[in-house]
Formats: sequence, C-alpha cells, structure tokens
Amino acid sequence: MPLAEAVGVFESRIAPALREQEGFEGVYALATPEGKALVMTLWRDAETAEAGLASGLYDEQVEQYVAFFRSPPGRELYEVVHAETPAGAAA
Repeated sequence: MPLAEAVGVFESRIAPALREQEGFEGVYALATPEGKALVMTLWRDAETAEAGLASGLYDEQVEQYVAFFRSPPGRELYEVVHAETPAGAAA
C-alpha cells in the first residue's frame, strides 16, 4: 500500500470514526519520505482515550493497515504537559 493510499484510508475511514468518539479532540498524522508514519490522537482525558481501546476501535482501525506495516504498530500513552496551537491552524 503506497503512502498516498494509506493517507486516503486514514482520511476516508479512520478520521471519521475518530470524530464519532466521545472525548476525541483532534489528530495529527505524520509521515516521512521513507514511508514511516506516526498518528497522534488527542483526547479530552485519559478515560475517553481508554474507552476507544475498550470498544475495539483501535484494533479495527489498525487492521485496515496490516498490508502496509513493515513491523507491528506500537502504541504509547503520553500526557500533554504543554501545548500551543500552531499559527494558522484551523480553529
């Protein structure tokens, strides 16, 4: 799956599914020219972030990329300790 196709899947299937989740506040999807990717989702609090996992949402979305992964995806939780909205970011 080329990167453009992976981005298309993200934009057409995964982002809409995330928007439907209680507590979802945003997402950044990043990619390198070599095809490595990082998706960072932003949630109101830890409870709503964990609810998506408990519902099976994470596993369902990752499954759409099985053919794309060179290695299994990792998952880490971070707490926001400082944030600034980038200049020109949509409100």
